[in-house]
Amino acid sequence: MTAIAIGITLIYLLLIASFIYGFDKVDLFVLKDLKPKTKFSIIVPFRNEADRLPDLLESISKLNYPKEFYEIIFVDDESEDTSVTLIEQHFKTNKSSIKTDFNILKNARTSKSPKKDAITVAISHAKFDWMVTTDADCILPKFWLDSFDEFIQQQQPECVVAPVTYSKMYTFLDRFQLLDVLSLQGSTVGSFGIRKPFLCNGANLAYTKSIFETVNGFDGNDGIGSGDDIFMLEKIVKSKPEKIKFLKCEQAIVSTLPQPSFDTLISQRVRWAAKTGSYRNLFGKLVGIIVFLMNGGLLVFSLMTFVGIIKLKTLFYLLIIKFGIDFLLIYKAATFTNQKDVMRSYFFAYFLYPFFTFYVVFASVFRGYKWKGRDYSK
Repeated sequence: MTAIAIGITLIYLLLIASFIYGFDKVDLFVLKDLKPKTKFSIIVPFRNEADRLPDLLESISKLNYPKEFYEIIFVDDESEDTSVTLIEQHFKTNKSSIKTDFNILKNARTSKSPKKDAITVAISHAKFDWMVTTDADCILPKFWLDSFDEFIQQQQPECVVAPVTYSKMYTFLDRFQLLDVLSLQGSTVGSFGIRKPFLCNGANLAYTKSIFETVNGFDGNDGIGSGDDIFMLEKIVKSKPEKIKFLKCEQAIVSTLPQPSFDTLISQRVRWAAKTGSYRNLFGKLVGIIVFLMNGGLLVFSLMTFVGIIKLKTLFYLLIIKFGIDFLLIYKAATFTNQKDVMRSYFFAYFLYPFFTFYVVFASVFRGYKWKGRDYSK
């Protein structure tokens, strides 16, 4: 068992080390104040987001991009609160300063995935070729569209994956979630650096309408409740891998809020984990298996140490190796997002994370989840 424990740890070490290497291989993109050329259709699906929409709407009002170069398409997914009224009132009140075209569409349910349906509806009504998806609980940076535009002008991609982080850190639970999402962002950037992209986030993702149509949209995975971002990435990777780029730019970082409670956090992570069995990207599946074996393995190795199967010294070395390599990756991501202060919670989060991961994976295998007031079964 000691040999197995060491083997899993070494494989994990090589994997995370490759992401750290890849993170530095992706160049930091710096704006050059180029003349805007790209026109965007911003897609915002929403359901019962009246509490969080004001922050998004305020950030939209502050976008620096020429108003005639983008439109905003909100898609209402059967909201039961005042979300629609709130959006309409915001644009009416700020009509003199906000001259951007906007539409509020009704979602047309045709699959088991409300969000995929919403995006499909929006794309069918979009005026422009470049789609940018985000969420109703996000805050967009001032030069968000400028970043996409200059990157598109210089790199000529057809799909752009961009960074996402959490803001407003008040509690340990908030910081725990931020450390988790920073590890995902570090892995995302790193995978692009080693040319093995397998992660993205629909809160900050752009692709052309033409490539969406080329890969037949969400056909083939519309029976899965989530994954509008990952499955689209997989399709584009298979179709045109050279046309996918990561926008590593500070001015492109979209922020959102962490889950307010442990229960909603579990529901969110179970929703994320539930789709992993349907991944077609072999590298992505391999990463998931290795990460689970390492985190779950630490729990098993600890028990084996307690009963004398594995030496305490061996367990200590395994913990130190994982502690160090994870710290380096997360620290790189935290430095990029200017959130290094969160590292003060790393020590305690590190020891909680294996339990958290094991529980989420277990829950995603044996039960469904509830999200946005809807139940999703296995």
